[in-house]
Amino acid sequence: MSVPLRVLYCNCTYANVVPKAVKAEVLQKLLDSGVPFDAVPDLCELTAKKDPCVKALAAGGGPVRIAACYPRAVKWMFAGAGAPLPESGVEVLNMRTDPAEQVLAALFAEIPTEGANS
Repeated sequence: MSVPLRVLYCNCTYANVVPKAVKAEVLQKLLDSGVPFDAVPDLCELTAKKDPCVKALAAGGGPVRIAACYPRAVKWMFAGAGAPLPESGVEVLNMRTDPAEQVLAALFAEIPTEGANS
């Protein structure tokens, strides 16, 4: 039995630090894939406002992949919002520095099963 993957896509609307082409390609491939995902205009703003959806994502259980910015920054933002991400099962993909192909490969990678060797 597999646990459903949760995907969060951040458009980084206000910071303008993620290349537009990378954001556009990742978003389009997500839309084309049929994989359910949540898209937010700006994760920085949501965590700064301590939006309830941030806590829901952090506490939801199961694997989570977040397409956003620097992993360390994303984890600190969640912690600052009072919604620390779990130690395991969360992967933050860096659209700021990584090419779209690399982000997409990680987004659509198979979810490791419990007890599998890494």
